[in-house]
Amino acid sequence: MELNGKVVAEQIGAQIFIDGWAMVVPGDPSHAASLAERAASVSHDGEAIYGAQIIAALESAAFVEKDVNKLLDIAVALIPSESVIYKMIAQIRQWHKTIPNWREAFSLLDTHYGYEIYGGNCHMIPNHGLIILALLYGDDDFQKSLMIVNTAGWDTDCNSGNLGCILGIKLGLAGINAGPDWRGPVADRVYLPSADGGRAISDAVIEAIHLVNMARALVGEPKMAPKDGARFHFEFPGAVQGFDSEESIEATGVSTLTNVLGSSLKGKRSLGIKCYGLAVGRVSRVQTPTFIPSIEIAEYFKGRGYALLASPTLYAGQKIKSRLVASELNKSSIRVCLYVKHYNLTDGFEILKSEEKEVKPGAELNFDWQVPQTDSQPIAWVGVEISSTSGTDATINLDYLTWSGAPTVNLGRPTGGPDGIERFKGNSKGLMWKRAWVSGFDGRERMTEIDFWPETFRLIQNVGRGIITQGTREWQDYAITAHMTPHMCQEGGIAVRVQGLERYYALIIQEEEIKLVRRLDGEDLTLANCPGGWTFGSTYELKLEVKNNSLVGFIDGKRVIEGSDPDMLFSGGGVGLLTSVGRVGVDGVSVEPVN
Repeated sequence: MELNGKVVAEQIGAQIFIDGWAMVVPGDPSHAASLAERAASVSHDGEAIYGAQIIAALESAAFVEKDVNKLLDIAVALIPSESVIYKMIAQIRQWHKTIPNWREAFSLLDTHYGYEIYGGNCHMIPNHGLIILALLYGDDDFQKSLMIVNTAGWDTDCNSGNLGCILGIKLGLAGINAGPDWRGPVADRVYLPSADGGRAISDAVIEAIHLVNMARALVGEPKMAPKDGARFHFEFPGAVQGFDSEESIEATGVSTLTNVLGSSLKGKRSLGIKCYGLAVGRVSRVQTPTFIPSIEIAEYFKGRGYALLASPTLYAGQKIKSRLVASELNKSSIRVCLYVKHYNLTDGFEILKSEEKEVKPGAELNFDWQVPQTDSQPIAWVGVEISSTSGTDATINLDYLTWSGAPTVNLGRPTGGPDGIERFKGNSKGLMWKRAWVSGFDGRERMTEIDFWPETFRLIQNVGRGIITQGTREWQDYAITAHMTPHMCQEGGIAVRVQGLERYYALIIQEEEIKLVRRLDGEDLTLANCPGGWTFGSTYELKLEVKNNSLVGFIDGKRVIEGSDPDMLFSGGGVGLLTSVGRVGVDGVSVEPVN
């Protein structure tokens, strides 16, 4: 409040990100409100905190209590009775008792608590009031409640998210499924743009497992890991985990997908793939995104002001494992392969396929496929292709699909693109390989959306340290190599086990010193240091290996420094390129496993 003033401190932001704090403490609204208060206090104050506490308490209590008025009684008991939020909720509840029409009640809400009274872009009080109003007037009907909260207006996306979460917990899947098909068009897909780019392309099942495991950790229970931790396991009813039929000349209209019971060795459910009219030139391709699904989607988010910051989840050199079971009712054998689609120089896609295997009716099929090299282009899709030459319908169930290990991959400029002069003219296309990096440098777009420097990357930072990152938290033991040329800077380096902009291990070179550091929330801890350094304008090969808790740094092929983290904080993460207060050029970036 002192820093930003009352109006800014009480905006809606404290409420819109609060749902997770409730879901990690189900049935414990007091704990949820406490977590919400601490989280909201990072950026907000006053009434914004009380609104966040109400939402968190409602959601936590909704796991065990289904009566709306009892839920509200539980929640309001956790905030000050003299607060505006407390008094507004009491007034809305009174309107609900005496005014049957929600539109009339909303008119009163607008008059007493609307945007003309509470300013800023999106103030907490009017939007919180609308959530409570829709919750009461929605009559435990998921569709009706969301109709009210959207029709009324104001911050429709955020209010719908909070209200949908409350009702999703309270009513369960049966309540969501009672109306129109809310789930089918989305296919469980989730985008989470953040500094931790490997988490960005996700789905509702993956995120549910994350929340469940945080909740289990809080009470000392072991992690949930369906089908030995497979990424795509389909164990939740109705889950398709982002899979959908490819829209192409060969595949459009060939397949339908549904979550089914059976066909699983270590679980209960699988993804049922029904194919119609398989024939020469007509195949089934079902796929799920592993990176930004298209250049159009990337540009859409950029145009909306919310760039889809993301790194791929799948890379060349990793092994994909999968199990499928063909229906006993199939009339003939079918042929199956795995595939990936990666970007090319025109921002279109190239497809790479595994060995094709024949599967007879009732038989199972297992794949263990190492993803081929993609010439530094990011992989955007992974999927299953089903074909037949005889003209037939068929059903096959996907038990699981997953991958593991660190990649063997080059993360540089793809071959065959424009030469240096054409790039300098701005004629460079096919830059999704650069968008696969998440940039924390000054002028983010210059790092990831243009390519006219002689070097693959020209890293420029005006104040403090900047870093660009790529990879996922599943990478554990590996090495990054890069050729780095300091032009004029305080330091430069490479990083491993990166978990965002402020969590990583790094090999850093300064003018007279070489260091291994652990970066944690804005602070460096030096793990090892030695004399050395570099000369501006000279190119050096930097290599940093990480295995278990051991870090080893190399300069021009010579082992120069090693160390370890006494706290063993980071067990996995992506890679990074960094510099401070100045400029470096970088080429030859590669990653490989360390055994």
